[in-house]
Amino acid sequence: MQGDYQVPEGFYYINEFNPRSNYYLSLGLNYPNASDRILSDSLQPGGDIYIHGSCVTVGCIPLTDQQIDELYILAAYAKDAGQDFIPTHIFPIRYSSKKSIEYLAQLTKTDAKLKAFAERLESVYDHFEVTKQLPVIMTRNDGEYIFANLSKKVIQPVIQKPKRVPVPHKNKTITNLAEVVNTWPQFPGGNDNFLKYLSKMGNALVPSLPDGVKKAFVQVEFIVDSDGTPTNFKVLKGVNEDFDDQLITVLEQMPPWAPATLQAKVVAKKIKQGFAIE
Repeated sequence: MQGDYQVPEGFYYINEFNPRSNYYLSLGLNYPNASDRILSDSLQPGGDIYIHGSCVTVGCIPLTDQQIDELYILAAYAKDAGQDFIPTHIFPIRYSSKKSIEYLAQLTKTDAKLKAFAERLESVYDHFEVTKQLPVIMTRNDGEYIFANLSKKVIQPVIQKPKRVPVPHKNKTITNLAEVVNTWPQFPGGNDNFLKYLSKMGNALVPSLPDGVKKAFVQVEFIVDSDGTPTNFKVLKGVNEDFDDQLITVLEQMPPWAPATLQAKVVAKKIKQGFAIE
């Protein structure tokens, strides 16, 4: 509501460029959007939400002047190139911060409605982190967000999936592949984080399953090179050619690992891993 000094959370787009802002440079957001006009204070929902410089705010999104310089130029370039819709997603926390995750869990413990809202926001964040693609976001008559091409658990309308165009995959010539190592490659944050990453990936890829298939188990093989780059992905047990191709494309977005070692030297190591698409 107006005057609450809070940053709204949800899915917006840039609708204003202000090079003469009181806060150096600013980019306006379309708050209140269709959802906010239903769910926020009906008489005084507030407005004038900007991403701006000077690194100070009373309810907007503050950046340093150097950061807003970069963002403003990128957004202006996209606008000039014909991109009228520049999405801006605002989430309640940094999902990479354990303390923030614990705080949000405590905050929503006794508020089922807020918890459901936060989980729906996080599902979009997870989808993009895994696939590097934005889902289609719409608003229901009651103001709640619904998502297409995200997860069959939240899709309301039936949407025809476009035919996927295969893309070239990255393969490297590996010269130091080791069969036996002293230490195995390590995913950022350890094995538990790797399993969480695979779980999020499996959820994000559910909409790509063939019609009539609700879940699947896949097995993949890849190499963590001596520089930590995961590469040369192969699907050992998959679903079909189209799905397997998309699976490899998504896997190629995997972050770098700590490489394996053999006698105190870093080496490449092959890994096989199975996980569920559900």
